[in-house]
Amino acid sequence: MKITGAALSAIFMGMSTVFNKTFADVQTTYQKIAMTVPSSSAYVDYRWLANFPQMKRWIGPKQVTKLSDYKYTIVNEDFAATIEVRRNDIEDDQLGIYKPQAESAAWSAKQLPDELIYELVNQSFTEKCYDGKPFISVNHPVGKSAVSNKGTKKLSIESLAKAQGSFGAARIAMMQFKDDEGRPLNVKPNILLVPVALGDTARALMTVDRLEDGKPNPYKGVCEVVEEPRLTSDSAWFLLDCNKPVKPFVYQERKKPAFVQQTNMDSDDVFNRGVYKFGAEARAAAGFGHWQLAYGSDGTVD
Repeated sequence: MKITGAALSAIFMGMSTVFNKTFADVQTTYQKIAMTVPSSSAYVDYRWLANFPQMKRWIGPKQVTKLSDYKYTIVNEDFAATIEVRRNDIEDDQLGIYKPQAESAAWSAKQLPDELIYELVNQSFTEKCYDGKPFISVNHPVGKSAVSNKGTKKLSIESLAKAQGSFGAARIAMMQFKDDEGRPLNVKPNILLVPVALGDTARALMTVDRLEDGKPNPYKGVCEVVEEPRLTSDSAWFLLDCNKPVKPFVYQERKKPAFVQQTNMDSDDVFNRGVYKFGAEARAAAGFGHWQLAYGSDGTVD
């Protein structure tokens, strides 16, 4: 094939079409546990997360909720997946080898939110949220008290006692969370997030009529199970309330993943190395939302 501007335009238009079709078809799960927050600058300040606003009786002057003194910002990062197209492959009509690469770039681009959110989940026992404590911690400050959203029990269906001591205890703890004034937050967990190693246990806990000791299963149908291969601990599991406008995790989007190309025949890469380029670019970040909407157990205790 003779390389001309028109020929290059047609070639990379085809690559773009393949990219966009694949991008549209790829499925993601991050939206089950994270809210997407558009960003228009290098970072976003999330001090407002320290407030869990609720309606109050209006008697006399309105009670105004002030922004917290906490500081919590999420800084956007750059991401890219770049593929080189050799000039010789264009001249020799060997472009078929680049179709799967365009599809892979689209797959990776669409999965970026999943990658960022589940990486954050893996760090939730150590990385700090808006109150200066790890997102999953035993001592979140609430008023003059310290509240825990961290457990150690192994997720279990061996017996009613063990199911109540693991999943049941986590659910009760979350549903009893209160605000600084002692008012219930109406937390109702609906997602059980587990690694692959706990997938069968979690699904059984949510579906079977009876537990392994033969006793009725009080947790059947209580939560949706999300099994995620990106979770690195085989024992840790998470209970989440994802029913509210603010979710436990934040996917911050500065620039949506988009197809990009470098096809200028006078570029240095073409002159020096004989390659054109295409791929995907994005700007985004991930962070923690309300810790009150999450409970994590490291699963270290039977």
